[in-house]
Amino acid sequence: MSKYFPIIIAATVIFFIDFYSFQAIRHVLSGSSLILRRSISILFWAISLFTIGSIFLFAFYSPFTLPQTVRVIWFGSLLVLYLPKVLIIPFLLLDDAGRMVRWLASLFSAPDEGAQGRRISRSDFLVQAGLVISGLFFSGLIYGVFRGGYNYQLRKVTLKLPNLPDRFNGLRIIQISDIHSGSFTVTDPLRRAVELINAQQPDLVFFTGDLVNNQSDEVLPFTQIFKEIKAKVGVYSILGNHDYGDYNSWPSEAEKRKNLQQLIDTHSNLGWKLLRNENVLLGDEGDQLAIIGMENWGTRFQKYGDMAKSYAGAEKAKVKLLLSHDPTHWDAEVSKTFKDVDVTFSGHTHGAQMGVEIPGYIRWSPAQYIYKQWAGLYQQGSQYLYVNRGLGFLAYPGRLGISPEITFMELIKG
Repeated sequence: MSKYFPIIIAATVIFFIDFYSFQAIRHVLSGSSLILRRSISILFWAISLFTIGSIFLFAFYSPFTLPQTVRVIWFGSLLVLYLPKVLIIPFLLLDDAGRMVRWLASLFSAPDEGAQGRRISRSDFLVQAGLVISGLFFSGLIYGVFRGGYNYQLRKVTLKLPNLPDRFNGLRIIQISDIHSGSFTVTDPLRRAVELINAQQPDLVFFTGDLVNNQSDEVLPFTQIFKEIKAKVGVYSILGNHDYGDYNSWPSEAEKRKNLQQLIDTHSNLGWKLLRNENVLLGDEGDQLAIIGMENWGTRFQKYGDMAKSYAGAEKAKVKLLLSHDPTHWDAEVSKTFKDVDVTFSGHTHGAQMGVEIPGYIRWSPAQYIYKQWAGLYQQGSQYLYVNRGLGFLAYPGRLGISPEITFMELIKG
């Protein structure tokens, strides 16, 4: 029983949220025809049954046994259909709080006979406002699935590094991150992304983790596309928290290790140099640039990374570039202990895949309540951190307001 207790709790919470939010729909439809009321009621509760049924189904049947396309559509539908209903709840709570205040006030005052003749009460306004905002959010989520998730943005950054060797002045770096190939059901978008990458004619390409969601075979439909990524000096990659298979149920530890090894082999087959707590030195001795690659290390997730091991041998490099998937690593260790690391490249946050970014005016995402550094460029002293917003998506199969990103960074001496 204890095994299924969290599932029962989750299903119960969803039912009560549905029951509560349905009161808004019933209130608005009170003057409508019987056929319309019944049709919408049946649709609403069918969605609720689909959501709750999915929770119990996946308690006994692993969703990872489903075909990738079916799995993505299923989970995406759950989120798109359910999340907008949650937005109604605060408006209903305000409405009920107002009703309670009015009821308490009525106990100590005479009834307001004119109140019944008002065109619209505050209660109606709150309920209708909740439904409108929920509807707009639903429309936005639909847009994010079909368009927003593939609206690739090239973000350009120029960094001046005083110790940059002359031979690397003007070095062009492309960073991509969090592809999550298991979330894609078609190949064309990623093909367009690769074309955009190659059009920049980069010297280096950095991939900063999460090639898959859970299983190594998720990337197989896309390997020919990723092989087309070209860089004059090379493509360097690291693993992200999802790449280890820790979030999947494996029949044995041996199967889990086999899955990871297959993913490691995939990086090699793509022509990417996977860095696992190691570094690569470019240039001649005494005039070198180091590319340091950490395994995943985060304050909330796995700590497979070993910065001391990754750093060893790169001490004399004039410029050090670190690939570390989780940006929490920068504050926790890099900026405190490894102060000569010039630039850290991270991903992981996806910018929450939702938010509002209007340059010079507003920059908001739910990610900022979880991560201090969640998207873009950060500086502390002479050290920089760049957090890529991710190329793919996870769970919600799209993006709303936070576009998928390809980072173009140019290093210049200065």
